[in-house]
Amino acid sequence: MSGRLFQGVIHEMKDAVDRTIGVLDEAGTVIACTNLAMMGTSRDEVAVNITSGFDTLVQSGYTYRPFGTKTHLDFIVFVEGEDDLALTFANMIGVSLNSVKQYYDEKYEKSTFVKNIILDNILFDDIYVKSKELHFQNDTSRVVFLIRTVDSTDFSVFDIISNLFPNRNRDFVVNINENDIVLVNEVKNTATLKDFEKTARTIVNTLHGELFVKSIVGIGTMVTDLKDLARSFKEAEIALEVGKIFDEEKLIISYENLGIGRLIYQLPTTLCEMFLQEVLKKGSLESLDNETLFTIQKFFENNLNVSETSRKLFVHRNTLVYRIEKIRKITGLDLREFDHAIIFKVALMVKKYLTSNPTRF
Repeated sequence: MSGRLFQGVIHEMKDAVDRTIGVLDEAGTVIACTNLAMMGTSRDEVAVNITSGFDTLVQSGYTYRPFGTKTHLDFIVFVEGEDDLALTFANMIGVSLNSVKQYYDEKYEKSTFVKNIILDNILFDDIYVKSKELHFQNDTSRVVFLIRTVDSTDFSVFDIISNLFPNRNRDFVVNINENDIVLVNEVKNTATLKDFEKTARTIVNTLHGELFVKSIVGIGTMVTDLKDLARSFKEAEIALEVGKIFDEEKLIISYENLGIGRLIYQLPTTLCEMFLQEVLKKGSLESLDNETLFTIQKFFENNLNVSETSRKLFVHRNTLVYRIEKIRKITGLDLREFDHAIIFKVALMVKKYLTSNPTRF
C-alpha cells in the first residue's frame, strides 16, 4: 500500500521538482517513481550503504535520503542530481513522505485497533494503553452498525460506506468478512434510535442506488467506553440474526426493538419445545392453514379488535368470529382472551424460531 501512497504524492511533485524522484523500500527496490520505467528495478547497494549509517548518500548521479521511524528507517527517497539542490529536494520530499506515511499508519492502526476491540481480540487493559498511544478518545459516544450484503460480494461496498463517513478520526469502517462490514459511528450524547435508523437508511439506500446491492443493517446500542464496542457489535449481530427469523422483510433492525424475539432467541431449543407441548394441543399449529394464519396475524395487528379486523379483511364479523372459534377448538386457546392471545403469539414465534433450525444450543 505504501508504494501506491507514495506514487500519488511524488506524481503531484513531478512538475514542481522537474527531476526524476522516487522511493526505494528497505531492500533497495524502486516502489514509486516519476519515471515509470524505473519501477521495480533494484538498487540494493544503496540500501546496504544507508543501513550502514549514512544519513544521506550521493551515488551514480542520484542523491539518497532515508526516512521512517526513529528506530527503523523503512524507505529511501532519491532525487536525480548530486548538487546541493538535489539534497534540498531529497530532504524536503523525505519529510513530506514521512508525514504522509505516519498519517496513513495511524489511520490504519486505528482501524485495526477498532477491529480487534469489536472482535474481542485484545485484552481490556491493553485497550486503554493502546488508545493512549493512538490518541484515541475513550469517553466518546459511539454506535456499531453491522452492514450485511445479500447475495453480493462487491468490493465497492466498502468504498461506498467509507465515502459516506469520510472523517477517519471519528468514524471507522472495517471489513469482517466478504459479506459483513462494520461501521463504528461517533454520535452525539443526545442521539436517539431514530437518528441511528436514519443513518442505517442512508447506507441501505446508497448501496442500492449506486451498486444495486441489497443490504440489511443491524444496530447495536450506544456506548461511551471503547471496551463496550464489542458488546454493541454483538448486539448488532444478534439484531440481524433475530431479524432473519422474525422480521424477514425488515432491512434495518435495532437491538433495542427486538422485543420478545430477543428473549426467545436466547432460550435453549429444548425449553422452547417443552413450552409448545405444554400450551398447545399436539400438532395443532401444523394443522392451521395459511388463510387461518393470515387471519391470526391481522387479528394481532389490530389489537384483538374483531370489528376492525373483519373490516381490514373484508369479511363479515360473524365470519371472523367463526374462524376464531375454529382456532380455539384446534389449539385450545381463545384469541379473544388477552392471556390466551399472548400465549398464542409467543407460541407462533417459538415455532418460527425452532423452524429456523437454530444451532446456538
